[in-house]
Amino acid sequence: MKTYANWPETYPDPAWFREDPFGLFIHFGLYTMGARHEWFMTTEKVSPEDYQKYFDHFNPDLFDAAEWVAVAKATGVKYVVITTKHHEGFALWDTQLSTYKITNTPFQRDLIAELVPKLREAGIKVGFYHSVIDWHHPEFPIDGLHPQREVPQYIASNDTREIKKYQDYLAGQVTELLTNYGKIDYIWFDFSYSHRDWEWSKGKGAKDWDSQRLEELCFTLQPEILINDRLDLNRGISTPEQYQPNQPLIKENLPVLWEACQTMNGTWGYDRDNLAWKSSEMLVKMLIETISLDGNFLMNIGPNGRGLIDPIALTRLAEIGAWFKLHQRGISHCGASAFEAPTDCRYTQNGNRLYLHLFSWPYQHIHLKGLADKIAYAQLLNDGSEIFFRSFDPDEVITSTETAINPADSLLILPTKKPDVLVPVIEIFLKD
Repeated sequence: MKTYANWPETYPDPAWFREDPFGLFIHFGLYTMGARHEWFMTTEKVSPEDYQKYFDHFNPDLFDAAEWVAVAKATGVKYVVITTKHHEGFALWDTQLSTYKITNTPFQRDLIAELVPKLREAGIKVGFYHSVIDWHHPEFPIDGLHPQREVPQYIASNDTREIKKYQDYLAGQVTELLTNYGKIDYIWFDFSYSHRDWEWSKGKGAKDWDSQRLEELCFTLQPEILINDRLDLNRGISTPEQYQPNQPLIKENLPVLWEACQTMNGTWGYDRDNLAWKSSEMLVKMLIETISLDGNFLMNIGPNGRGLIDPIALTRLAEIGAWFKLHQRGISHCGASAFEAPTDCRYTQNGNRLYLHLFSWPYQHIHLKGLADKIAYAQLLNDGSEIFFRSFDPDEVITSTETAINPADSLLILPTKKPDVLVPVIEIFLKD
């Protein structure tokens, strides 16, 4: 097993995670009906009484697990992470520990029970997002993030709220999820904020969740499960969101196992009026950038209140899927390269295959530093067409219309017209 700074030796082997580094995040819950950000319960300080209308009318009647999975499969993702419970406390499965669950809504069905088998049939690994925060649970202490943080009677209720009872509830729901739905490949907890201090209350972290217990529970019930780093235990997969690093993550001279989590627009849940959509080209470039830095890319969608994936998201997914079908070899099983990529390009590498991703298409020539006499063959990945290359020739006669190639470099000779793909990729076969 490869060694990572944030992955203890006692943890299971995460090899599959790095071999298939493209995943799909799905945010779905009562907040979907509000259609204005998954956090609006707290940003708008919505009372439990006012939020109840979303529970009473929740009915994603057009949800079809097979359709969601077909879209994921066509996009090229190899794992899916679905929200089982977000901060609002609503369970998307038939939990036996609460009445605040999907089977008690007009929908009446267990969404998790329908989705998980379809993912497995498609060969897609299963991940569960689970919030350790719960703004609905009566024993969850009020703090500065809670929707009722400015309501005196709620603040006063902290005197009688028992965090131990909430810890048992949290552990109980995790037990259900990791027991009743077969093999689960990845659990994605969200989130700790022990650094926060509002004077009258403090943020919550490992002690509040009893994180050690949760971690042990996960590995007892699912010995091969992967886990992220949001339990405040300083270990697990690092999960920066809405942020792209500019270099591989290193800690104490060891690589960090990490995953870039990115939305398609500005929110995770369905947001009808958020039009800040990233283009398909931008999303593909973010995917490539992440893989080139030894990370995973978890791209999010937020289906709407009828259970349908937004048409704009569907277009993005189809275009990304079309690109991925042709260029998967430059993503799967790939990571960072030791070679320095040319300007406005990125390298990914898998053994003796080096992939040059061209974020902008140059005219005719592109210089590859340090690759003199190292290339055996090169081709465009989208159609398998040969790309000519040459290196420095000491006997070449240089005229006033030419310049010499750096002796350490190789030169690719490109067609003038850019291939009709979002990001062209040249597959370079290196000599043994």
